[in-house]
Amino acid sequence: MTRTQVQIIERILAAIPIMLGVVIFAFLFMRMIPGDPVDIMMGEAGGVTLEEMDFLRAQFDLDKSLPVQLVRYLGRLAQGDMGYSIQRARPVKEVILEAIPATIELALFSLILALIVGIPLGIASARRQNSLVDRFGMTASFLGISMPAFWLGIIGIIVFSLRLGWFPTSGRIIYGMEPATITGLMTLDAFITGDTQAFRDALRHLILPAGTLGAGVAAVVARVTRSSMLEALKTDYVLFAKAKGVPEASVVIRHALRNALIPTVTVVGLQMGTLLGGNMIVETIFGWPGLGRIVVDAIFSRDYPLVQAAVMVYALTFVVINLATDILYTYLNPKMTL
Repeated sequence: MTRTQVQIIERILAAIPIMLGVVIFAFLFMRMIPGDPVDIMMGEAGGVTLEEMDFLRAQFDLDKSLPVQLVRYLGRLAQGDMGYSIQRARPVKEVILEAIPATIELALFSLILALIVGIPLGIASARRQNSLVDRFGMTASFLGISMPAFWLGIIGIIVFSLRLGWFPTSGRIIYGMEPATITGLMTLDAFITGDTQAFRDALRHLILPAGTLGAGVAAVVARVTRSSMLEALKTDYVLFAKAKGVPEASVVIRHALRNALIPTVTVVGLQMGTLLGGNMIVETIFGWPGLGRIVVDAIFSRDYPLVQAAVMVYALTFVVINLATDILYTYLNPKMTL
């Protein structure tokens, strides 16, 4: 094996105790929240006897001591069993696998929008430092960072959905228009199957929440790209390329941008983890049927197994994305190692 492959394996092994710590923390944290999940669930049903409630507590190990619950949970988890959702009466694994595609689609589209806006804006600001373009770009990025996602989402719904009627207020696609499931990503499945009507409708539902979620990321990417481009444009190899008469577009793209992208890759990697794990507010506002919205509902209903599994998925996402970011580093700059 090469040195890089060995380092990747070492990073994966080092992530195991981290994941174990996250699982234990989520388990203990949920038990610290006041409220009994069985009381909440049976209170909604009504007319339930104490014997039936005790039976449910025993079924979910809630009648056992905390150490016993933890040991049994870790034992089942080691066998690939994430548990049974108290609120949804379904295996947790099924609930998460059903919701993850919606979250991934929203996060990917948000990231694409952020890169399309942020990188060109950062490059333009760096090339025309202290100009009107630079001041406009930095003002826009400052506003993007400053505006909370919940406020931006509500304003977007009021303006673009209720007043202008351009986009739907919630949901992922009109009921009955869903394309054949291939990847679980509505837009991609509609594109693959050639269902143009479903593709347009899925895209209309996606634009507003993705724009809300990606606004802050675009602002961060623009500022980091501008800063790194300013440094790259002052390096000797860029000045030498300009002196040789290399076209400015080639100097910017081929010589300056590749080196300037290294800090941007770091930010994009961190922001991608945030997009996947921190989209609960946006999914709740827009009624997006992703993992974030499910977790919010599960927290309020004290659905311990579902919340614990979701936290584990979020932590695993951050670990994988950080590893992928480090591997991409070595491609952009071969001098760097994992």
